[in-house]
Amino acid sequence: MENTSNLNNLDLGNNQGATVPLPSTSAEDYVNDPVLEEQWAMKAFQHAETYFNLLSTIDPRQFRLTRHDDQIYSRFREVFPKLKIDVLDENELKSAEGKQQWRTFCEEFRELVDDYNYGTLVRTDAQGEYSSENTILVVRVQFYAIEIARNREGFNDSIRNIFGRKK
Repeated sequence: MENTSNLNNLDLGNNQGATVPLPSTSAEDYVNDPVLEEQWAMKAFQHAETYFNLLSTIDPRQFRLTRHDDQIYSRFREVFPKLKIDVLDENELKSAEGKQQWRTFCEEFRELVDDYNYGTLVRTDAQGEYSSENTILVVRVQFYAIEIARNREGFNDSIRNIFGRKK
């Protein structure tokens, strides 16, 4: 499959294909360590690349991101019924009120979702690919909530046609 993503433009150094061991303890234990920050960025990059490749080849309405998709989606739409997910507003997500709402939401999944608070890249515009202009950092369960909703509500439907394999 041809990789048409702009993930390589995220300026993560020359280690994009490298396998980097990650620390096994909480990220809070490693404040401002550039080596660890790069390792976390590489892992987030690899996750984003894998997810985008899936979106480019599979009908997003047909696959599940976790075994808890139904619960995550249901709770997401209870807590954020009007959140616009086709194009995310980073200011809304990261405002003081937004952060508090998301923190409470995410903590509900602490025991249910592995690495629920792991840094993960999400596309701000569902119609676009990952790029430095179209990517923000969120925690894993936040990514799941947004992307499960995008898949179920049809916002990721065009990715396969736009970025998938050319005939």
